[in-house]
Amino acid sequence: MSQSLDFSEFFEPVNTALTDLDANLLATQFGQLLRKNTTESGWPNLDGVHLVFIGIREDRRCINNKGTALAPNAVRKNLYSLFQGDWQLQMADLGDICAGFTPEDTDYALKIVVGGLLKKNIIPIVIGGGQDLTFAQYLGYEKLEQTVNIVSIDSQFNLGSAGEELNSKSFLSKIILQQPNYLFNFSNIGYQTYFVEQSGLDLMQKLNFDIHRLGQARSKMDDVEPIIRNADLVSFDIGAIRQSEAPGNANASPNGFFGDEACQLSRYAGISDKCTSIGIYELNPEFDPNNLTSHLVAQMVWCFADGFYNRKKDFPFADISDYTRYRVFLKDHKHEIIFYKSSRSDRWWMEVPYPPNQKLRFERHALVPCSYSDYEEACKEEMPDRWLQTFQKLC
Repeated sequence: MSQSLDFSEFFEPVNTALTDLDANLLATQFGQLLRKNTTESGWPNLDGVHLVFIGIREDRRCINNKGTALAPNAVRKNLYSLFQGDWQLQMADLGDICAGFTPEDTDYALKIVVGGLLKKNIIPIVIGGGQDLTFAQYLGYEKLEQTVNIVSIDSQFNLGSAGEELNSKSFLSKIILQQPNYLFNFSNIGYQTYFVEQSGLDLMQKLNFDIHRLGQARSKMDDVEPIIRNADLVSFDIGAIRQSEAPGNANASPNGFFGDEACQLSRYAGISDKCTSIGIYELNPEFDPNNLTSHLVAQMVWCFADGFYNRKKDFPFADISDYTRYRVFLKDHKHEIIFYKSSRSDRWWMEVPYPPNQKLRFERHALVPCSYSDYEEACKEEMPDRWLQTFQKLC
């Protein structure tokens, strides 16, 4: 076992009451397949592991949603009974990072664990706690010395107010202001306008971040896929799902994504060759009749795993010469846009130029995931918004 991947000092083993149920499960169910951190077997061997379940028992910074620390075990009860797909699951359950003496102690533990797993190409799936933990999830990338793209699936931006302490409603401003800063792009999927201040919308536009209203996202889910495909880190607030589908959240809203759409978004994250961590936050079992939301989150984890085991090894792994290239010249804009289509997955990218002296910083962002509709737009002499936003950031 790799000693460098022993984070047992930060974790409490999986609850014995849950592991005792494994004897009733079949060999192809998650509860039997997961390598678990238990009091009996100790820290699991992570050699060959692709995905890890990390529970977080921290809810002190949750706004009006205390109880999210109970989420990990509620999700496990449902996840363990699910069957693997037509793939060989190599996943571990590391147990729970318990609340530290202060919330900042919990942040530190999550940051160290996420950073260590990323260096070993193991994807953390963080479950439990408030969405303020996205900040710690993001800090796990600081040692990679690369700029990072974040996608937040949420009904609001969580910018907070000037000078506000870190909490579940202010984490984004902390990420934006963090120094050294390695955030390249932030995307929101599913915001609802009546939950967002106009000043927040203005800031998103000023920073060239891309934001997508709930109705816009739901009307064309296929166009949401390239947004998630561009993410290194995905943060999913359960409050983005409508209350009838996910009641397990004290801040739930009548409107939001449907359960199957939440699973589809999770699969988009899993199948993206670029996505290296996902956190699903704000699940509160105290408001969850019949464990409906916990069951949905378990299925979202399953869909992420299904996506992961169906990755196509497209960009950034494949040689660009293996793609079909399409050149479109926009006369009015005096720009040529080069599109690439993968023969493996039929997915699209477009090339965005960057300053030569910024190659090391921006090279990984020069090919922007897009959809066929972006190519059609360019063919009609219209500049795709995705291209323009990225160009403005790079230049």
